[in-house]
Amino acid sequence: MPGPLAGYRIIDLTQMVSGPLATMILGDQGADVIKIEPPDGDHTRAASQRRGGFSATFLNNNRSKRSIVIDLKRREGLEILLRLLEGADVFIQNFRPGVAERLGVGEEAVRRVSPAIVYVSLSGYGERGPFAANPAYDPLIQAMSGLATIQAGSDEARPRLLRTILPDKLTAFCAAQAVAAALLAREKTGEGQHVRLSMLEAVLAFLWSSDMESQTFVEDDLPRQKPASHISLIYETAEGYMSVAVQSDREWAALAHALGRPEWLSDPRFETPALRQKNVNERLKMTQEVLLTAPAALWLERLTKAGVPCAPVLTRNEVIRHPQTAALEIVVEPEHPLAGRLRQARPAARFSRMETPIRRLAPGLGEHTEEILGEIGCSEAEIARLFELGVTRPKERLGE
Repeated sequence: MPGPLAGYRIIDLTQMVSGPLATMILGDQGADVIKIEPPDGDHTRAASQRRGGFSATFLNNNRSKRSIVIDLKRREGLEILLRLLEGADVFIQNFRPGVAERLGVGEEAVRRVSPAIVYVSLSGYGERGPFAANPAYDPLIQAMSGLATIQAGSDEARPRLLRTILPDKLTAFCAAQAVAAALLAREKTGEGQHVRLSMLEAVLAFLWSSDMESQTFVEDDLPRQKPASHISLIYETAEGYMSVAVQSDREWAALAHALGRPEWLSDPRFETPALRQKNVNERLKMTQEVLLTAPAALWLERLTKAGVPCAPVLTRNEVIRHPQTAALEIVVEPEHPLAGRLRQARPAARFSRMETPIRRLAPGLGEHTEEILGEIGCSEAEIARLFELGVTRPKERLGE
């Protein structure tokens, strides 16, 4: 059976990562995603790590889509986009605030041709406020949101960036969920709505559930963040690295026995979860000293048998080959017609009534231009005229 979003059409005007990843998630779930690209294509088409004219970044954020080239700076290009929007369910753009209106694709213009459409605006800092018009990239949002100081461990320590573009990717997942919710609401009411989401809002909402406890109670003073433990939960062993994390009294007792240190259970510093947190540096240092006496493989076997939460620390090359990854069939190897055999992660959510998780690999620039123009009623003569005017281009003339 097709995916749960089969029958919905999404017009995607986004570039880079957050918008394209959001629409890829929706496309993986069955939606017909039409990616509108400028004549020079999505910016990530030119990224490094390339094969067959495709960058890995573009391939990994743009499968399950069809591509059409439209020059929106031309009046004829805008007319084509508005014709596409007439039968669409969702329109999504990630221009800076005000740009969509200047291009003629603001909410008011779009609703004139598609009154019940779900209109989605993604941005870096939101649509109002002193930073609204500023350019936004992932490290800037990590800095602005407090994520960099949280990663540092305290307000006094040097801020640190996560070495992954979490704000971009988190915004994508939030956007995909919000689009599905808006479509569900439209099924009930018949009315579309405007979904607005910024990277800053996505990250702050994400952080609040576990990292903003000291900011939660309004009447309390706002303290400076005290230093977190200077020891991480990544432990070195005699051979290799591993992680161990215990919370409950039962897990703490299991760890003490498995490490051969039953005397820890009578130590007054560690009698309760609160005391173990208060004396976290001493506790983790003791654990580290014991784990250094044997290889990770031995400890993993012993701790797992004792019911202690633990896991190996894997490199990227190791995780794609790990038995747990294989058991879940997370990594798939589809064949792309130009880029060759790929290795990708299948969609995380599994649907029992959906037969295949990946229906279509990332398209070439304008690969479906003529096909899509035909679907909105353009004749061969009209398509030829659009090519002649440079509003769009035929597939065979597209450069890789």
